[in-house]
Amino acid sequence: MDLAVNPVAGFGREAIVVLEFVATMAFALSGVIGALRKRMDIVGICACGFLAAFGGGTLRDVLLDRRPFFWVEHQTVLLGVLAISVAGATFVSRRRLERGQRWLQAPDAIGLGLFCATGTHLSYLMDQPPIVAVMMGVITGTFGGVLRDLVCNEVPELFSDHRPYALCAAAGALIYVIAAGLGAEAWVAMAACAVATIGLRALALRFDVRLPPVGRA
Repeated sequence: MDLAVNPVAGFGREAIVVLEFVATMAFALSGVIGALRKRMDIVGICACGFLAAFGGGTLRDVLLDRRPFFWVEHQTVLLGVLAISVAGATFVSRRRLERGQRWLQAPDAIGLGLFCATGTHLSYLMDQPPIVAVMMGVITGTFGGVLRDLVCNEVPELFSDHRPYALCAAAGALIYVIAAGLGAEAWVAMAACAVATIGLRALALRFDVRLPPVGRA
């Protein structure tokens, strides 16, 4: 792909770092809340926050053969995740965790949308086919949550609650690919992806939209 004529290539590296930083902090918070609900110790809380924050982006970078990993290149982000983990373990009261599931949904939806946008964008810039770019967006946005739930000894919410999650990310990534293919500016394509993903996830939660289970009873 000729970056000189590709409008989405003009999105600055610094802007990508900022978006990934915000998404990382959002997913780190969701990991910390999940760990606190399971009454983990400080090591478990830090591990859960780390996996939720970096799992999706790291898998994306492995599949796309991108080096160094985001958290290796930007170690301040790693320190930020550890700070959120320690702060959560120190200041979040047990009573507030009674509403932990509600707390978990907001940062999780934000992280899903932003990571989906950056994952799709980075894949698109590497001249991947549209279907691969969509899949990279979905993986970036969802895999951290899968790791969070596995470490918390739960069936990943992605597979178990039937409310659209990966489908929301796929829809947002598809909007990015369509917008980029039509020549939209990078920030427009990424904003459309993130807003669509977050909005669809919020609607699914608000109206309790559920996918029907497959298989006979």
